[in-house]
Amino acid sequence: MILVEPTAGTGGPRPAARRAFAIGKMPPVYHAAKTSVMTDGYRETINRNVSVAPMLDWTDRHCRYFLRGFSPDLLLYTEMVTASAILRGDREKLLEYSREEHPVALQLGGCEPDYLAASARYGEEWGYDEINLNCGCPSDKVQKGAFGACLMNEPDLVADCVAAMCEAVDLPVTVKMRIGTLRSNRRDLDEAVQRFDEADYDKLCDFLVAVRAAGADCVIVHARRAVLGNWSPADNREIPPLRYDIVRRLKEDFPDMPVVLNGGLKTVAQSLEALDWADGVMLGREAYHRPMVLGEIYAALDEAAAAFDPAAPRVPYRPLTVAEHLERMAEYAEREMIKGERLPAITRHLLGLLSHTPGAREYRRMLSEGAREPTAGPELILRAAELATAA
Repeated sequence: MILVEPTAGTGGPRPAARRAFAIGKMPPVYHAAKTSVMTDGYRETINRNVSVAPMLDWTDRHCRYFLRGFSPDLLLYTEMVTASAILRGDREKLLEYSREEHPVALQLGGCEPDYLAASARYGEEWGYDEINLNCGCPSDKVQKGAFGACLMNEPDLVADCVAAMCEAVDLPVTVKMRIGTLRSNRRDLDEAVQRFDEADYDKLCDFLVAVRAAGADCVIVHARRAVLGNWSPADNREIPPLRYDIVRRLKEDFPDMPVVLNGGLKTVAQSLEALDWADGVMLGREAYHRPMVLGEIYAALDEAAAAFDPAAPRVPYRPLTVAEHLERMAEYAEREMIKGERLPAITRHLLGLLSHTPGAREYRRMLSEGAREPTAGPELILRAAELATAA
């Protein structure tokens, strides 16, 4: 995430044709919200069954290229980039990505409709498949900028932002949000953070109604409240309870609104259970620290689809082995290093690929320490692949 102070506006959004996106459904064992978009002149669909959350300092372009190896359908998100950074900063560096990353969404941070509209337009020009507005980050820097989770308390402003982006681009515009917010200076905070009453739910519904009316195509709901003030992001991840029941109720009350569940998802069982009622699941830290869980989820979904309709034509899902993932990344590292990239910027994302197995510690040591050697190159990743095969 890069924060740049806003400057003078860049003008309002250009007129755009009205969008007509089709939301489809998969077999009853799980749902899929699919939204048609244009990419390089041809029509594709976004499958929201499984996605990886935007994560600061983690989901950069190298990480996204690596994660793409788990499925061509996996929906990836950039780290949050502020609208003002795109308008004033090194736009090419901020928006750079590989074609292999598709489908990939650009997450924007900001609270000024014209800035967001102009930034969304740049995202469309760069070829991103979706524009996402961050209304869930509770970090201090984001709060000082009056966006992120702070926007949960400003539904009318968020609606203006969403409407401006929808008018500016012919891509899906989505919102990543929380189930609500609290201030950390409340005297009854310990009790309040555990409580979610009808007034809280009504406020959440008001927010959803506003963004839906403004044209949002999907909401990704982190099933925790954000505590604003002096709580750290770690506190906000660990202390507020997960309330999947609230997100499920939201989906039941707004059945036509695609809802993706986010927050605390770690296992195949959790993900499949959520997909019985949600339009998708978004994994965060677990997908980074143990990325093979993505392959496990896709294998389970493939098995469920085959059981639902054995006669349906399909290409069976075959996950890459650890060695195959590493061979793929060695080729990628070779291309990137020719362009001047440092090897540690790539290998740091591969450390969780081998975990909870014999040899995992040596594998991580080889990649983390070996990549820092001045003469290290892509062959280090191939040696790690040999180690993983022998483990």
